[in-house]
Amino acid sequence: MLRMTSKTPARSHAVRTLHRAASALPLMAATLLSSALFPTWTHAAPRVEDSIAQRALACVGCHGPQTRATQEGYYPRIAGKPAGYLYHQLLNFREGRRHYTLMSRLVDPLSDAYLLELATYFSQLELPYPPHAAVPPSAAAQRGEALVMKGDPKRQIPACVQCHGASMTGVAPDIPGLLGLPRDYLNAQLGAWRTGNRRAQSPDCMAHIARQLTLQEVSDLSAWLSSQPVPSASHPASNLPEPLPTPCGGVTLGARP
Repeated sequence: MLRMTSKTPARSHAVRTLHRAASALPLMAATLLSSALFPTWTHAAPRVEDSIAQRALACVGCHGPQTRATQEGYYPRIAGKPAGYLYHQLLNFREGRRHYTLMSRLVDPLSDAYLLELATYFSQLELPYPPHAAVPPSAAAQRGEALVMKGDPKRQIPACVQCHGASMTGVAPDIPGLLGLPRDYLNAQLGAWRTGNRRAQSPDCMAHIARQLTLQEVSDLSAWLSSQPVPSASHPASNLPEPLPTPCGGVTLGARP
């Protein structure tokens, strides 16, 4: 009988097979361990609500929860503002009449129809204003109150209430309210109109009015307006008792000739 040695073909083949199997053991063990520790789960993609409310959540990062404004004193409340006003401001950012890089980039690719849909959504949010902290009266606030209520006819400065409503909560569909806004925001916007960094459709009535104001008067106006509580009936008025004192671009209400 022929004895097999390590040098015979059959013996060599068996040895090579055993070596290959032994060398594969670490890889097999690692694969089994990985499968045990990190199982592969198959999940369906999460369903995301496709609604204007869901898409509008992108705005709360700056404008605060439910777009009621933040405590930083700059970003304004947009919840409940008149739809026409919000729509025109979005257009102004997109078309370069208002300058804030983040807003401009956000709205630049959006269509008129989509901007109007956003504006309408925000205008329909009925959310209460936070409690108002009483502010001691000051000389600056008293001067601001006189401008708000009476204006300065000698310099062709109309009273704020002639356009923004007797309760200063705005007038639908295009005129915003002036209450509930931070003082820093009011100062910044009036200053931007004075310098031309904020514009509106022609005729730009607010730019003309702001340029008639001194820096002290801008500060006085902001001091008084920001110190006033928002009335419980904070909805924009449906109309003005009299025509606007001056034509305003983007405002569909009538104006004096």
